[in-house]
Amino acid sequence: MTEVRELTPDDAPALTALYEEYEWWEDRDVEGVRTALAETEVAIGVEEGDAESECDLVAAARVLTDYAYYATVFDVIVAADRRGEGLGETLLDAVVDHPDLQSVPGLSLLCREGLVPFYESVGFEVYGRDVEVPEGGTEELVRMTYAHDES
Repeated sequence: MTEVRELTPDDAPALTALYEEYEWWEDRDVEGVRTALAETEVAIGVEEGDAESECDLVAAARVLTDYAYYATVFDVIVAADRRGEGLGETLLDAVVDHPDLQSVPGLSLLCREGLVPFYESVGFEVYGRDVEVPEGGTEELVRMTYAHDES
């Protein structure tokens, strides 16, 4: 069973464990993640499990926003062993469709070049920028904005 829900500071241990799978966030600890969740306007998680067991957090994203002009998606993550199963699409659909973000025209995010096709597949468009990456050197990260359907 897949469940999409709002994350709270109580979800910090599960989210920290998910972050630990990826070197990008190796400096995150439970208390820091708890504080981040407490101060995040919109935090979405995707959980999976069955009726007999507790659900596991398998994907998450946070959104910081002023609710008027800008909203930026941060920390999009899908469990390493679950990538390619559609969980990222489920997660970003929940972010884009979140009721608190419907009046914000500037939904954006930064991503690594290799993730551009994925984000384009869920409605974001390329914007462009170079930054230093944790592995060393620089890499073009791409600022993307959600392409609202004008129909």
